[in-house]
Amino acid sequence: MTPHHRHMPHLHAAITDTPCRRIAAAIGMVAMTLCLMLTACVRDEEMDDTPSGNLETLWRIIDEHYCFLTYKHDAYGLDWDSVHAVYSARLNPSMSRTQLFEVLCEMLGELRDGHVNLYATHDVGRYWHWYEDFPPNLYEDLRDEYLGTDYLIASALRYRFLPDNVGYMVCSSFATGLGSGNISEALNYLRTANGLIVDVRGNGGGDLTNAELLASHFTNERRHVGYIQHKTGPAHDAFSEPVAEYLEPARGVRWQKPVVVLTNRECYSATNTFVRDMMAIPGVVVVGDQTGGGAGLPFSSELPCGWSVRFSACPMLDADRRHTEHGIAPHVRVGITADDRARHRDTIIETARAIINSSL
Repeated sequence: MTPHHRHMPHLHAAITDTPCRRIAAAIGMVAMTLCLMLTACVRDEEMDDTPSGNLETLWRIIDEHYCFLTYKHDAYGLDWDSVHAVYSARLNPSMSRTQLFEVLCEMLGELRDGHVNLYATHDVGRYWHWYEDFPPNLYEDLRDEYLGTDYLIASALRYRFLPDNVGYMVCSSFATGLGSGNISEALNYLRTANGLIVDVRGNGGGDLTNAELLASHFTNERRHVGYIQHKTGPAHDAFSEPVAEYLEPARGVRWQKPVVVLTNRECYSATNTFVRDMMAIPGVVVVGDQTGGGAGLPFSSELPCGWSVRFSACPMLDADRRHTEHGIAPHVRVGITADDRARHRDTIIETARAIINSSL
């Protein structure tokens, strides 16, 4: 097994399991919880703490409750039944726990999902190909040159004026507590800027409510941003009708000038949703690379051996009912060139500055 398949999703790329503004998701989670409880009660073989018993339990949990099996079959030909045959053939009754962990992690790696983790006492299985197989399009040393050392800090936000009177705001994580007061203070400070760059490159996610809160400061009206569904049965295509999701305008300061959002492949999970929501706001321009995706709210279950598995349970769609599990394409696709990097220039930031300055 390759190290990449053994190491599946990144722990920073997590949407909070109980985002307070996702009532529809909460309903879905309750339904799924009841379904999993019933499953555990009626299947005695799922208590079989053998290599075969653990694989069967894990395979069945994904088969009945994972929300992207049909989508990924269509996207890249995932055949979950064939996955079962391949990996069950690699088991033997005398294999060690470490060897079993390796096989199960490789099996889950077939899902290509950064929200799928296998938690054991000795390791956490994770899948990082959603960004490792792509250009980084973010170099912290370059970004630090734009930020300098005299930037301001408001919770998860770092912000300042660039020399051409363009506001520059970096949000590297939605895991840190972020309040409307923090956002309002930052936007008020930058109010005389010609426009604002919001840099969420490298932001692997965090609390979905923080992402929604930041986006809400860029709209003056309620906007339809997408849909959410939940599983209603074990069939791969058993879902509820899509429930519309809306972004409500913030009560604090709301930005009224041009805004450009910077993205790369490490924009995942809650950040993917932030980008989805921002793209529903007229006048917002997204620049950089496609986001990493991660459009399923996670849920957890347990194997007979005591290991736990986290997986995507509720699909989140954009306003046109399209999946964003594998990322969102920017309005303007651009990467950092080798020539610009050698000249200490961030091509993506410079493109954003040009867009804002051309709007004057």
